Amino acid sequence: MALYVHLPFCVARCPYCDFVVYAGGDARGPRARTARLYEAVGRELELRAEALDERFGPPTGADAAAAGGSGPAHGSTAPASADGREPLRSVYFGGGTPSLVPGEWLERLMAIVRARFGVAPDAEVTLEANPGPDERGDMAGFRRAGVTRISFGAQSMDAGELRSLGRRHSPEDVAAAVATARAAGIGSVNLDLLYDVPGQSVESWERTLRAALALTPDHLSLYALTLDDPDAEGITGEAPVGEAPAGEAPAGEAGDHLPTPPGARRWRERARLQQDDDRAADQYLLATELLAASGWRGYEISNWARPSHESRHNLAYWTRLPYEAVGPGAHAFDGSIRRWNAAAMEPYLATLRAAPPRLPPGGSEILTPQSAAAEEAILALRLDRGVSTGVAGRLPLAEVRDWAESAGLLEKLEIDGEPRLRLTVRGRLLSNELFSRLV
Repeated sequence: MALYVHLPFCVARCPYCDFVVYAGGDARGPRARTARLYEAVGRELELRAEALDERFGPPTGADAAAAGGSGPAHGSTAPASADGREPLRSVYFGGGTPSLVPGEWLERLMAIVRARFGVAPDAEVTLEANPGPDERGDMAGFRRAGVTRISFGAQSMDAGELRSLGRRHSPEDVAAAVATARAAGIGSVNLDLLYDVPGQSVESWERTLRAALALTPDHLSLYALTLDDPDAEGITGEAPVGEAPAGEAPAGEAGDHLPTPPGARRWRERARLQQDDDRAADQYLLATELLAASGWRGYEISNWARPSHESRHNLAYWTRLPYEAVGPGAHAFDGSIRRWNAAAMEPYLATLRAAPPRLPPGGSEILTPQSAAAEEAILALRLDRGVSTGVAGRLPLAEVRDWAESAGLLEKLEIDGEPRLRLTVRGRLLSNELFSRLV
């Protein structure tokens, strides 16, 4: 139903970032690996589409046929189902800073997507961007390639907070970026913002929210600054160029994270000392009240939208629809198996640039019935629609439902005549406590 494309290049790596990112000389200059990566991503798109063709038949729909994808490619002889494979409802270019990709390369990648996956006429096509003038990219070119939605990593509308976060843009750049996207005809604009930032008060957070609302975006993603340790969460792959100690070997070819650079680790240690759970709760409550009063729907724990601008791509994740993914470190899901590509760049490039090209290294996990049930409950509870009483009556939620209701974390509601359970505002604040009991 959806496709995620990871383009991992950034001009600079922010110290709090845990995404698979290659910055500096990897992204710009004579040593840049950008063109090789874009070419490899195109080849992976072809290989993943071949696998889907073999399982389900080729995609149907006007986009696929017009782009030459009306039948199996590369020798596939798999018959299509009666209705054919459904075209994508969403395509999402994430990173990294995908707005660094030249417009012509984005058009090439989208042409492959249309031909081999099919894209529904009303599909949402999102591209992440940084607001700085040297990073926001060619908005008009992105629109020509089919982008319908831009997500800007604004993070704050306070110049001092941006500097403390290692960001390269100013609040004025955010305003200019939104205006540029609107002028290019991009119909939906999201702003990412961070709270519980070192040095940030409730008052400065309110100023950021009001400044963001003044730009009339269509969607806001508000995230508490989380300073996790990805090295402890899974096997990591190669270190970005220039960031690993001399002689250090990659920690694992299948790892979906990159090692945290020493400088970023030191920054996080200092930043944690300036965070405060009570202040973060006050900031979240302020956002909830301010946005509700302004007519915004908080349709997910961290996401608010104007009517009809909810992120369809992220809703595919939260409702557990199957999605494909390509690029270093990207994760995919087919309904029962989670698969990921390794984060390491060189093995990724080597396998896809081989003759013939092969799928990149990575790993997979088959979900047990118990883990699938826990995931279904947790993801549904993140949404303002909550869970049906059928889900609420099954394990694992049934075991903790009475406790959660008595603690004021869950409330009953009715949607279209169906009784449901959802998180209260207090439940959103304490959701990790509830979710930890469901796993």
